[in-house]
Amino acid sequence: MTVTEVTISDVRAAAERIAGYVVRTPLLPAPWAPGDLWLKAESLQPMGAFKLRGATNAVHLLDPSVRSRGLLSHSSGNHGQAIAWAAREVGIPATIVMPAAAATIKVEAVRALGADVVLVPNDERESTVDALRLERGAAVIHPFDDVRVISGQGTLALEILDDLSEIDTVLVPVGGGGLISGVGVAVKAVSPSTRVIGVEPELAADARESLSSGRLISWDPSLTYRTIADGTRAPQLGKITFPLIQETVDEIVTVTEEEILAAVATTIRRARLVAEPSGVLSVAAYLADPGRFGRSVAVLSGGNIDSGVLKHALTV
Repeated sequence: MTVTEVTISDVRAAAERIAGYVVRTPLLPAPWAPGDLWLKAESLQPMGAFKLRGATNAVHLLDPSVRSRGLLSHSSGNHGQAIAWAAREVGIPATIVMPAAAATIKVEAVRALGADVVLVPNDERESTVDALRLERGAAVIHPFDDVRVISGQGTLALEILDDLSEIDTVLVPVGGGGLISGVGVAVKAVSPSTRVIGVEPELAADARESLSSGRLISWDPSLTYRTIADGTRAPQLGKITFPLIQETVDEIVTVTEEEILAAVATTIRRARLVAEPSGVLSVAAYLADPGRFGRSVAVLSGGNIDSGVLKHALTV
């Protein structure tokens, strides 16, 4: 597989397709940070995260006859909310398989949007989706390893490049790789000299290890579930996202749990934006070493933070 799995034409078509369904989020300066930092505030999407882009694109690409049988997916939270939101917009049912350890706020949010939630042990998420698909004939939308989802996520990069010129670095949180692979395709097509740098927790650094070794490496969930950044606990990149990352991403760096919590607090206090631990990884990386990135855009990917985590971040 190569970068041709997803092209800039796919991303631009997705941008036209989802216009009017998602928010064109602001690119905000961060004058309180050293150097030259800007924040792409995807936390301001109506369901609180960038995932709405990919979910909306995928849903609208489904044949109506397939779509009418309902949607299935698995998610730790934000993708589930995005699928539930997109399904509600077109009037079809959705079922989201979620890990039993998912943040309560995210489980409740998926249910509030009208989707059914099936809670299972983390290692049974995909097998449960497969069983439900066979039973119901519903359409499955993978949370990250899906060209429709990847193309949709990449649309936020088009907005960044339209709003700001001469960007040295775009910093992107990494979980399963759907966001950074879409961003990488768009950035390298439009501004090839701009670096695309992924950020993940030290405690869930499978993507960094995969990129540096040149092969897909999986981490046991008992390791990835140590991080507070719940959106990055996928044990490995996808079979589609990994080759795209190899083609378009310059580097993947890691941050500590302490740096993540500090970035949550700083983003709230200085930028007046609420971000969850997974969503603030890019800010954490920039603040840890602002001198190395130049003029940077940090993708603030989500704001659906658990109240207990929020309290902890503001008191440490």
